Formats: sequence, structure tokens, C-alpha cells
Amino acid sequence: MSPRLPDGDAAPADGALPPRALAALGARPFGIYVHVPFCATRCGYCDFNTYTAAELGNGGSREGFAAVAIAEIALARRVLGPDAPRVSTVFFGGGTPTLLPPEDLGAILRAVADEFGLDAGAEVTTEANPESVEERSLSALRDAGFTRVSLGMQSAAEHVLAVLDRQHTRGRAAAAAAEARRVGFEHVSLDLIYGAPGERPEDWERSLEAALAAGPDHVSAYALIVEPGTRLHARVRRGELPTPDDDAMADRYEAADDVFGGAGLGWYEISNWAASEKARCRHNIGYWRGGDWWGVGPGAHSHVGGVRWWNVLHPSAYAQRIAAGRSPAHAREVLDDETRRVERIMLETRLADGLDVAALSAAGRAAAVRFATDGLVERGALEARRVVLTRRGRLLAEAVVRELVD
Repeated sequence: MSPRLPDGDAAPADGALPPRALAALGARPFGIYVHVPFCATRCGYCDFNTYTAAELGNGGSREGFAAVAIAEIALARRVLGPDAPRVSTVFFGGGTPTLLPPEDLGAILRAVADEFGLDAGAEVTTEANPESVEERSLSALRDAGFTRVSLGMQSAAEHVLAVLDRQHTRGRAAAAAAEARRVGFEHVSLDLIYGAPGERPEDWERSLEAALAAGPDHVSAYALIVEPGTRLHARVRRGELPTPDDDAMADRYEAADDVFGGAGLGWYEISNWAASEKARCRHNIGYWRGGDWWGVGPGAHSHVGGVRWWNVLHPSAYAQRIAAGRSPAHAREVLDDETRRVERIMLETRLADGLDVAALSAAGRAAAVRFATDGLVERGALEARRVVLTRRGRLLAEAVVRELVD
């Protein structure tokens, strides 16, 4: 099953934004997200907007992607106008961005710099499948201006990788991390997934040890979600694989928090740990704090000044829109003040820095006091008028947030 776009209002063909949205530009850091929708194979758990070679049509090839993305960047500059801010973060995600040649990724990054300018010390990240990079390509990316690489390790257990349909071999992620360090990447992140069917406690312990041994300064660990329409979902539904166990998921999370914390990586967002404030992913922090960003590429989402929009999904349809001089936006929505308040609570509560109590209603503040009594919210932080989750609160974050938004 392909991803589905949300409903929304019609987006103007030229991509124009309301004056109110443009007036807010520059009040917060501005980022660019580039969605590279190509994968060598489709992982069984993935429901992202990605395509293998067999699923691409005319105009949607890897070879032509950089030119189309660069054209959308030029469109973004026209839409945002003369007061467009400089870019503080750029994030290439996917898909597997590093299936494109480093020269193509570098050309897209140069287009961002040429159109908008990059802040001094801008963070520039690419995600990478460990099998899609080697020392030479990583060196080329570093020379092109990339400052951070995020490698999809997922697990150190071969049988867990097999369940997830991951194509890289055990140990390759650690080797790629070492290569990234050798060519000058200061910031190297590893992504892990826990709770896969058949994963044992010792498998997860081995994955944590292997991740730390690779020397990253940032680690993300995500609970596996069995998404409807994926190959993994079909296998679970047929009874070939067991449903992930919630209690085991909680145990895995606590083990990760213990191991990472013991190694000097502190949590700064529910699923993310970093060795220092500089090692935190500033681009993602921009999302969690309701910042502004332009999403380039098929299916990419954007947000500027309270207006959110999303591009058409398929690379061919995306390329056709751009070739015709039209915005690739499929639809958009203008967020009202209450929606923005609720989303702020939902996102900032995930952060170790917490949420300002002023964002809560009277009922939400009462709920926060109750959660502090129950050990889900840090009492000291609440006394300082911040809502910060305890570790137990992080495990129950969805339930906590539901009551905070009342």
C-alpha cells in the first residue's frame, strides 16, 4: 500500500503564501528538508514515500532528480521573496539519499546556498544506508559541505535485520561510522529499531553495545511500529510473526536509556540521545519547536508561518509539476491558533527542555500537577513552570499528552 496524503485546501499553482505567513519569516531558524525517495529495495516495515527502480515512471528517475529538486529550490526562493531568511539547517532524508552520487547531493546543497545563503555553522545532514556509502563517497560529501551523517544501523542481530528486510550486513554500520570519522565528519549518528518480532533481550543488548562501540555522538532508538499495508504487517496478520510486545518495548527503551546515559549520551527528545548540545540534531529540533522549513521533493511536507503544505507523492508527478512551472504542492492547510497550541504541546513535551506551562489550559495545568504527583512529570521542573517528562512519563507520553492538551 502506498502512503496517502492528508486532505487539505487547494494549493495555489504558483505556491504563493499568505502575507501573514511571510511576515513571520526570520522569527525562528529556517531549514530545508530534501526528500530523496529512492531505495534499492523496500524494507518490510517501511511505509515511507519511497520507490525502487521498478516503481518509477517517466520523469521520475534518480538521474534527473537533482535538477528537479534544484528547480523547486528556485521556486521556494521566489515564493518566500526578498526577505527569505538564510538557512540554518539542511536535512537530506528518504528513502536513501546516498543512492544519488555525492555530486548530485552537493549540487542540491549548493543550490540552497546560492538561493538562500547558509548560516555560519549551518548543520547539513544526510541519512545513509551503510551499504550505500564508502570512504570515498563520504569524503566527497564532507568536501561538499555536509557536516553530519545519520546511518541506519537498526540492529546488530542478523535474524532481526532479516525480519526487518534490511539489506546491510551486521557490522557494516559501525564500519561506515568509522569511515565517516576518518574523512572528517564531526557528527555521526546511528539509528536503531527495537521490538522486532523475534528480538531477544540479548539481541538488543548486543545492538546497544555495537552502536556505542562505533563511536557515534548521537543515537536514535525507535520502537517498531507495524504499519498497515507493509509487508511486515501482512506477515503479522497471517500469524507468521508475533505482534510486538508492549512490555518488551518498555524494557528495551529503559535498557537503551541506561546504556546511553552510562556512556555519556543524554536524552534530549524521547527517541534521541546526544553526547553534547552541539551533537543534537538541530534540524529535527526545529520541527519539535514548531519552526519554519521548506520540504523539497515528492511527498515532502513544509511549514512557514502557520501554513503547512505537502507535495504530490510520485516522483513522476512531482517532476511533471516542476517542468510545467507549477508548485508541486498537492494541498495545504492554514493552522489556527488553537491547532498550533495543541501541536506545540504534543511536540515540545517530547523534549528534555520541556514545555512552558503557559501553553496549557487550566485543565492542562491541573493534569500536569497530577502527573508530577504520579511521577510522570518532574516536580522540580514544574515548579520552575516547565513540563518535563520523567523516564516513566516518556514511556507513557501519549497518554500524558492527551490530558495536557485538554
